[in-house]
Amino acid sequence: MSVPEAGVPRPRTLFIAGDSTASQKYADAAPETGWGMALPFFLDGGTEVANHAVNGRSTRTFLDEGRFDAILSVIRPGDLLLVQFGHNDQSDDPNRQTDPWSVYQDNLRVYVEGARSRGAVPVLATSVERRQFDASGTALRTLGAYPEAMREVAEETGAPLLDIEAASLALWQELGPETTKEYFHWTATVRDNTHFDPPGAIAVARLVAKALAGAELLAPGEVRRLDDEFPADLITWPEAGET
Repeated sequence: MSVPEAGVPRPRTLFIAGDSTASQKYADAAPETGWGMALPFFLDGGTEVANHAVNGRSTRTFLDEGRFDAILSVIRPGDLLLVQFGHNDQSDDPNRQTDPWSVYQDNLRVYVEGARSRGAVPVLATSVERRQFDASGTALRTLGAYPEAMREVAEETGAPLLDIEAASLALWQELGPETTKEYFHWTATVRDNTHFDPPGAIAVARLVAKALAGAELLAPGEVRRLDDEFPADLITWPEAGET
């Protein structure tokens, strides 16, 4: 992200705090793609994306590692903080796992209150669903109580909610078991039903952009090309360490 010249207001920034489903991927991981990499396709030049999502993080570890503090050090009044965690809070790893009705909700409140303390707008986004179908081809919910726990915090705190879990589940159902393989990270040697290849990342970014517009968090002039198709080769993966 470029540094604005002295005296020139910087654009509004949308910060992403999340996990590997959203994070920046690098050349060694291609074609795996986080949806945060595709979100700028749908935003006009007046809103920048600062993608702080990191592989393997939960609400707990993102806080413990000081990653939210790093966002708070630069977020400004009028910016947006989009928070999407759940996959790793659901983990069996005790260092990452959180109980959905206690620690997970407490952590979400920390993100909401922290953003508001800086004059920014906190936005809670339920986790994007995995690719899982039953034998009859029905898309299944895999995220347990975490989406509902987030919905409860959003209602309690008045934070805007983007229900990406529900929207993505509906999209996977529409596409079906076979077509969704093209959206997730399926290769000759990998069958990954959690992470995305470019078509999936673009599709989820579109859901996020539409939800932001639908919640009036972005004005009509701040989103673009919501119904356009984007070729997968628009996604690029820098070498690790490149900016």
